[in-house]
Amino acid sequence: MADEVSVLVEGGKASAGPPLGPALGPLGVNVGQVVAQINEQTKQFAGMRVPVVVKVNPATRAFSLVVGRPPVAALLLKEAGKEKGSGKAKGEVIGDVPLAAIQRIAEAKGDDMFGRTIEEKVNQVLGTCVSLGLTVDGADPRAVVKARVAGRGAR
Repeated sequence: MADEVSVLVEGGKASAGPPLGPALGPLGVNVGQVVAQINEQTKQFAGMRVPVVVKVNPATRAFSLVVGRPPVAALLLKEAGKEKGSGKAKGEVIGDVPLAAIQRIAEAKGDDMFGRTIEEKVNQVLGTCVSLGLTVDGADPRAVVKARVAGRGAR
């Protein structure tokens, strides 16, 4: 049976320090090799925190990595060029993202989201835009959701 260590690391910047090093040290794996592989596999997510699971076989000390995807909020903030979301989501707008970017994020997250169809997943990402204080192509995300639902009903 494999031992597992789950951590959140900044993309491309994992280190042998806490939380990774102390968790992996007792398992007998080469922490330097693990860190190098994590950094290689997460470098495209630079500036975002990425979930990583390290699975270690205690008998052979071999390891494998499962790299997750950053949260939708992190992807939206990166797209908007912002560090953090609004503290007053309904009253303060911090930025704008194009609908095409929302579509890309919904497709990239894939099975990490609960929607059955891409339309449902896009609506979930639009809901996150509301929470972060982002507009979509200059419009309120709630209005975009209503327009999309009305457009589907007309078919």
